[in-house]
Amino acid sequence: MLRKLLLSMLMVLSISIPTVFAEEKAADTADAGKVEVRDVGLFFDESFNDMQEELETAKADGKEGLLIMFEMDECPFCHRMKSTVLNRSDIQDYYKEHYRIVTVDIEGDVEITNFKGEAVAQKDFALKEFRVRATPVFQFIDLEGKPVKNGRLTGATKDSAEFLLFGKYVAEKKNEETPFVKFKREQEATVKADDAKS
Repeated sequence: MLRKLLLSMLMVLSISIPTVFAEEKAADTADAGKVEVRDVGLFFDESFNDMQEELETAKADGKEGLLIMFEMDECPFCHRMKSTVLNRSDIQDYYKEHYRIVTVDIEGDVEITNFKGEAVAQKDFALKEFRVRATPVFQFIDLEGKPVKNGRLTGATKDSAEFLLFGKYVAEKKNEETPFVKFKREQEATVKADDAKS
């Protein structure tokens, strides 16, 4: 009985996930003519797996902090973010202007240096220090090596506009005043009000 239930759930997921991805990709593709699509690798900065060094580089470059993308190879939501959002010129330009961006494999055995200067495996850094169990997770870090208040986004965004809004929410320090969900609702209400006036 349980096996049949699990199989039917997997079948539903296998049908619905591609459909959802196709709809989201179509929405992002609709305005893709207005922006350049680039190699997703340009979103990330080259890293030598030393978080203290990443902070020093961010400071020297005049950035506001780090953005860590926690991911894993088999993650369909990570893949969707890379193929529909992180490869866009508007996203890359905005985020690179404000943050140094690195990626961490939550299943990785590669050794990195954490913010305390200790050598740890990527998977231990992700789980023990940031409690990341699902991917993707986008975590903003301030220039002191501390997680930014309300600066964590778990899961894929609805579209590129939502991901850009999240970046602005943190860069403009709105995260210090209100949770992202409330900020997003306020922004949507403002856009609707402006549309109603015109």
